[in-house]
Amino acid sequence: MRIKNKYRKPTTFNCNAGGRCSMSAVVWSLVGCLLMLHLYSLARHKDGVGGEIQLRMSQHPQFRELLEVEEENIQMPPPRKRSPRAAKRKPKRSTTLIDEFLDENSQLRNTFFPDQRTAIDPMKDTGNDSFYYYPGRMWLDTEGNPIQAHGGGILYDQKSRTYYWYGEYKDGPTYHAHKKGAARVDIIGVGCYSSKDLWTWKNEGIVLAAEESNETHDLHKLNVLERPKVIYNEKTGKYVMWMHIDDTNYTKASIGVAVSDYATGPFNYLHSKRPHGFESRDMTVFKDDDGVAYLIYSSDDNSELHIGPLTEDYLDVTQFMRRILVGHHREAPALFKYQGTYYMITSGCTGWAPNEALAHAAESIMGPWETMGNPCAGGSKMFRLTTFFAQSTFVIPLPGFPGLYIFMADRWNPADLRDSRYVWLPLIVGGPADRPLEYNFGFPLWSRLSIYWHRKWRLPQGWSGLK
Repeated sequence: MRIKNKYRKPTTFNCNAGGRCSMSAVVWSLVGCLLMLHLYSLARHKDGVGGEIQLRMSQHPQFRELLEVEEENIQMPPPRKRSPRAAKRKPKRSTTLIDEFLDENSQLRNTFFPDQRTAIDPMKDTGNDSFYYYPGRMWLDTEGNPIQAHGGGILYDQKSRTYYWYGEYKDGPTYHAHKKGAARVDIIGVGCYSSKDLWTWKNEGIVLAAEESNETHDLHKLNVLERPKVIYNEKTGKYVMWMHIDDTNYTKASIGVAVSDYATGPFNYLHSKRPHGFESRDMTVFKDDDGVAYLIYSSDDNSELHIGPLTEDYLDVTQFMRRILVGHHREAPALFKYQGTYYMITSGCTGWAPNEALAHAAESIMGPWETMGNPCAGGSKMFRLTTFFAQSTFVIPLPGFPGLYIFMADRWNPADLRDSRYVWLPLIVGGPADRPLEYNFGFPLWSRLSIYWHRKWRLPQGWSGLK
């Protein structure tokens, strides 16, 4: 006779009389299995779509060029001689490539900021150099002057079938307001340039000018105006500009709003405020497919990002706001959308010094947002850890080439901010994600995002520049 061990614990679901398992346990088990299968199928589907895009790109000769990983090998210059007294007083630490980048007297200065002899000049480059981008080189407008549109963004105007590039006009002397103050240029205004092909840019002038005399005005020249972005409101027929407004010490931490009847201005400045009652510094605006626009800004000493929809006229924020990437200390957000997924590139917070970019993705623009890692490919390890010695500002969609975008970034020159350069590079979405994520049980529902370094590149033939 078998004796039942009354101390033995059951290893199956709780069962009722007759050995039949609880119906609720069975149902929930089936629901869990179906959920996992659904998430897995979604991930496989998106990976399949990304793979098809990668295949189509790899079959196009110029796409293959964009997908190639191009390496850089910048040799550090020999250390400078120091007097024995100086060496004894303070031992010299090893110099890094970032130190050389920030040193205006570095022997590598011309590597990071080539002189005007190598400038991109659309009015002269009519041969084999036509339509090539050279990241980091000086870029001239149709009048032969360096483009002044830093921290900017692009608007495509359907009415005129024209691209407009808005940015900070910094053609003034760089100085420090006080001993510990950051390098700055007095506000001159927001510059605007127009183009049909994203390569040849005509200067449309300053569309929002500084205030010279009224010291209480937000746009007084001694204040701060950064990262202007413009979106068009179909319901009101207005072009609306959002920007970061601050004082010399960066304590105002607000957003400013201006409006115009025309893409080329002039823009009428309306007001500034702290959105949702929080401080706001680096920011951008994003207009979704349904016409709803959103403000995204760094807040709480840049420790987190806030995101929320604008009112229907795009002139203010609504009461809805979500805190994202809390504690991550990210700034310089640049958003875009691809196949229903929202992507965002952000920068770390190191002032004018370059740092590592991170890519993020979400199924809903209000979150949750997942960090995908560093999207930079090519160059060198230091190039990748510094976003190619630049900082994100905007991502331009390219109609006709799904999955291909232009990543816009600024290579800041804190010694002479007017000579800061533009780093435009191909950004490609496609293929499986690089690593599993915590969200969605480790199966990300989005594709890999890569920004490829190239010393010289151009858009594939067949792109007309028009939507």
